[in-house]
Amino acid sequence: MFDAKVPAKDIEKVLGELREKYEQKEFSFNLIKSGGGFQFLTKPEYQASVSILLKQKSKKRLSNSSLETLSIIAYKQPLTKIEAEKIRGVGCDYSIQKLLEKELIEIKGKADTVGKPILYGTTQKFLDYFGINSVEELPTLKDFKKEQNEITPEEGIVHKEEPQGNDQEGAE
Repeated sequence: MFDAKVPAKDIEKVLGELREKYEQKEFSFNLIKSGGGFQFLTKPEYQASVSILLKQKSKKRLSNSSLETLSIIAYKQPLTKIEAEKIRGVGCDYSIQKLLEKELIEIKGKADTVGKPILYGTTQKFLDYFGINSVEELPTLKDFKKEQNEITPEEGIVHKEEPQGNDQEGAE
């Protein structure tokens, strides 16, 4: 459109200055890096007031089943509904439909297996919803305790019981 080439360092400098400016107390919003870009978002302490003024409803929360299904898709994408169901241990039809409607997941193609099942993956809206820039920012498996549920593609979820009594590290 303008055919102007602006050096990346100049853009980063201006974005830094804008972020500093809007961090001051007199502003009710910040410039936040999210979804691979930047957005002006309301500061948490002003969210309730702004919602009342704009008469907006807050985001509806995801159900536990939708959140579980979304987590599996985010970590294992692209994957089929059957693979997600194998990991969860229950049907995912309803959750996948709701996640598609909310545009948190999308169809990424078809698997090269018998029946050509649909492959699902997360969307840009998923990144925006959770305030991350890429799926690489999701917690890694090393961020979870060994005693918590483990996900393996062959076996699905393996539930391990927590040790009883003393909660010291190394106790088995």
